[in-house]
Amino acid sequence: MCTEPAPPNLLIHPDEVERFDRGGGVATLPYVGKWNSATAVITTGQTVFQPGTGLPVHSHNVEESVLILEGEATAEIDGELFDLEPGQATWVPAGVPHRFFNRGEGVMRIYWVYGGRDVTRTITATGETFAHLSEHDKGGAPTA
Repeated sequence: MCTEPAPPNLLIHPDEVERFDRGGGVATLPYVGKWNSATAVITTGQTVFQPGTGLPVHSHNVEESVLILEGEATAEIDGELFDLEPGQATWVPAGVPHRFFNRGEGVMRIYWVYGGRDVTRTITATGETFAHLSEHDKGGAPTA
């Protein structure tokens, strides 16, 4: 049995992925993107939210789908709130303001997929735009 697939295929080992600290109890594990694939046209990863934390309302230049893996999530999509449980998923077109936050008492984990390689995040409150997972892509904070 092989331990790794032949390139350009990837096998992601979460325990070997360098965590990206978003601040305020939110951390991201980047899985597939331009950092490890010259040909992938999607960007994927997992974000872990400690209880009572979330990211600010923002939008992206590409579409995004999020799958709730663990915990009690609330999604705010275009100003409306939706409580989500593990196994439920969302899809948000490019340019639509949204955010996810942990409303529960345990850890919340999401798996996200962006429909592109060069992903940006625009913070709705400030209009600031920056590259996804760049040094400016922080903003995790308690939601209370």
